[in-house]
Formats: sequence, structure tokens, C-alpha cells
Amino acid sequence: MNKLKVFVVLCLISTFAYAGGYRVSTQSNTQLAMGHTGVAVVNNADILFFNPAGIVHLENKLNISAGGFGVFSDVKYQNQEFGTTFETESETSTPIYLYATYKVSEDFAVGLGVYTPYGSNVTWPTDWAGSHLVNEIDLSAIFIQPTLSYQLFDSVSIGGGPILAIGAVTFNRNASRTLTDEEGVRSNIEIEDSGITAWGWSAGLMFTPDDRFTLGFNYRSLIDINSTEGTATFSNFPNSSLTPSNGETGFTATLPLPAELTIGMSYKWDKLLLAFDYNRTLWSEYNSLDLEFSNGVASINPRNYKDASTWRLGAQYEFTEKLTVRGGYYFDESPVQSGFFAPETPRNDSNNYTFGLSYKVNSKLSIDTSFLFVQFKEINESYDFFSDTGATTTAPFAGTYKSSAFIGGLGITYSM
Repeated sequence: MNKLKVFVVLCLISTFAYAGGYRVSTQSNTQLAMGHTGVAVVNNADILFFNPAGIVHLENKLNISAGGFGVFSDVKYQNQEFGTTFETESETSTPIYLYATYKVSEDFAVGLGVYTPYGSNVTWPTDWAGSHLVNEIDLSAIFIQPTLSYQLFDSVSIGGGPILAIGAVTFNRNASRTLTDEEGVRSNIEIEDSGITAWGWSAGLMFTPDDRFTLGFNYRSLIDINSTEGTATFSNFPNSSLTPSNGETGFTATLPLPAELTIGMSYKWDKLLLAFDYNRTLWSEYNSLDLEFSNGVASINPRNYKDASTWRLGAQYEFTEKLTVRGGYYFDESPVQSGFFAPETPRNDSNNYTFGLSYKVNSKLSIDTSFLFVQFKEINESYDFFSDTGATTTAPFAGTYKSSAFIGGLGITYSM
């Protein structure tokens, strides 16, 4: 295979790179308001996500929690050497969640959760400086989690269940920095796949020695997303034996959604509750991405992610019988290492500030709100593994990235 065709294979590989930097912490309005703590906090049915061992501790027989978020983000790129500046379009995504639990007996409870832990989109201007790496990416992942919870001893409960992951992705990029068809239109590649399914599991442990102190542990397993029926569309390639033919072809790829381990504690003084969570995401599973086209060609693209940690602090205070106010902070460490910083995942270490409240409409229904401001640290980095058309060496793409995001959420909780 000639160098250009090899290059085209390589340029498609970053399509599925959303797993690094696109973990969306929006699985509950009440807990997002508390810095997204929750592994040791039993507020409502949202505990199903944070720690399935906790649903047996809910006081009511039936508990339902549902909500959604608006995620508004932007990224600015600048290359001071060439004086170029670009900014992504204002992007909005809407992750959702739904949890329902039922207490079968004092010692046994069941539940079902539907939530979106991965999902975002990025759109750069047409023909921007990094269009050979990405123009647009739109991705989503929905998790469905049936759960069981059992009170093992007076102070120890356990819980867990399988997770069904359903994913979809659309990705668009130019084939290279210079390649065009006979009319000067940039050669383009788009990849699309949907309805991708995979299985994992979640397990939790909760220790409650008294009414004030709670210790929690939760583990979510690695989930490998296997794309076997994806479609790659080649367009505006010149009519030449040296370039791929325009049209569609199939491909397969596997992407790991990494395992997560969370431990935490909470302590309650009268109307005040404080919580701390430590989360470790095992991103090192994402060392490289193998991609095979229907013509049998295989390619490997290095990612070399590292395991990353998140430290979370949260508090809630019951001002009145009807009004509860929450606040929090967390530091989120990026898994991307130097030299692997690609613009389809423009995320660095971030400071995250949260706030929210709940208003109890009546004894059964509450309205929950949350607000999150994400400030990513400015970073000057590069992606060093792109090989341009006909080149025998890699061509790094470097620059300074400034990113921020605002998330607002609204939800309801119901119990009886």
C-alpha cells in the first residue's frame, strides 16, 4: 500500500478518542451540586449510580429521580508562532438521568438506572489549522444499570448489577493539510456508527456504624466498546491510483471505557452534611487504538493515557424543612500525557465549582437544581503522531488551548 493510503488509515484513528477527556460528571443534580460527591451520601434514588449498596438505606418504599443538564462549552486555540487563533462553536449537549428504586423488604431493595456518563460534541471552524486532525465530533453513550442491594449486617450493605452501554459517534476531518480534488475542494473523511453495545458491571459497599458517619466504596468495571459495523465515507479525493476511491467502506475498532474506583465518606452534624470522595479512573487501559478496515489493513495509533484522579468535596445544609442548599468543589486530573494532546479531546486538568438547591414541594415531591463551572488550566501542548500526505516523518500539531464550560441542571425526586 502506498504512503498516502497508509496515511488515510492513520488519520481515521482518532475518531474514537472521546473516552479521554469526555467523561461527563452529570449523573445527579443533588450530588453534582455537592461537588459530584455521593459514594457515601444517601439522599435519594441517585445513590444507585454512586453506590448501589446505598439504595437499601432509602427510607421510602418507592423512589424516583430524573433530570437533565445543559452543557455549554468552548475551546480557544492559538499558535503564537504563526499568529493563528481559532475557537470552537458554542456547543450544547444535554446529558440525562433516570433512577428508580423499590424496597422489597427492610434488608433488600432493587433499582434501575439510565444515565449518560460519556457524551459531548466539538465543532471547529471549517478549514481551521487543525482540520487534518478534527473538524467535528459528536458522541454519546447511554448506560442502563439494573441493581440489587442487600443489608448484609447491621452496619454493612452491599449492592451491584450489570451495565449495558449503548454508544454512537459521528466524526469528520480533512484527509490532510493540503490534499484536494481536481476542483480544489479539501479531501474529507467522515466516520459514523451507532447502536454499539457492550456490557460491564458495578459493585458497591457501604459501612454505617452510626447515624452520622458513612463510609462508601464503589467500582465500575472496564467496558470495551467494539465497533463492527461502522461506515467510513471518503469524499473529494482526486481521481488517482495513489488515493482512495470516493465512497463508503467498513471498519472495526475497539475502545476501552475505563474502570473507575471511588471511595468516600460523609459526616452529619444536625442539619449540615459534609462529604469527601476520591475517584481513580484507570485510563491506562487506553494505551493504543487498533483499527481495521474491511480491506484487511490494520493500524495502531498510540494514546498512552495515564490513570487519573479526582478529588471531590461537598456540603449540604437544610435551611428549612422545604429548602436544602448545597455547594462543592472538585479537582479533575487529565489522563492525557505530553505529546498526545489532540484537539478532539481538548481537556486539561480542571478546577470545578458547584452550587445548587432542592425545594420540597410537598412530602413526596422535590425540585432539584445544580450549577457547575469548569475552568480548565491553560495548556501549551502538541499532538506528535500525525503523518501528512506522503511524509515519512510525523508532523506535530502544537498550540495553546484555553477551555471552559458551564453546566446547569434541573431535576425532580419523588418518593412514597
